[in-house]
Amino acid sequence: MQHVTIPQDRIGVLIGEGGATMREIESRAEVRLNIDSETGSVEVESVGDPITALNGPDIVRAIGRGFAPEDALTLLEDDLTMFDLLDLDKATRNKRDLKRKKGRLIGENGRTRQLMEELSGAKVVIYGSTLGIIGTPEQVEAVRSATDMILDGAPHGAVYSFLERKHNEMKSETLGYHEFGAGER
Repeated sequence: MQHVTIPQDRIGVLIGEGGATMREIESRAEVRLNIDSETGSVEVESVGDPITALNGPDIVRAIGRGFAPEDALTLLEDDLTMFDLLDLDKATRNKRDLKRKKGRLIGENGRTRQLMEELSGAKVVIYGSTLGIIGTPEQVEAVRSATDMILDGAPHGAVYSFLERKHNEMKSETLGYHEFGAGER
């Protein structure tokens, strides 16, 4: 059994209308969720396949950090899909600096965050003082690197070029893999 604490304003999303989201998570991840809506504490208990249930806490954490339930549930679709969380507070000096850097990560009308998603193939959410990523290890690493570049003050153009390069590398690796079949390279 694991305990996860999520922000109070995300408890409703975790439970869903009439408990639908909670029941779907419990069924698909083979866990039982015991949610304390007063404190935001969520007990995640394995009730089925222990390997499948390992994703339960990350699904709850991802929803707690701003992901839509359907995006969080993609953690069950593939063994390589992972959830990663970056603490933006560690890269900032104060609240004003955090606000400025979050603004740079989001971009005008959300464009930078959107490009991170499109070019990496990962899902990216900025919520509070965190940046959450759901994707394959390679996708997560591309978003992490782009985030570090932006936090370090790199121009957006340089970050977009980096992401474009990563996108093309990942695309050609995927094509090579499908073209020649697994293990025939």
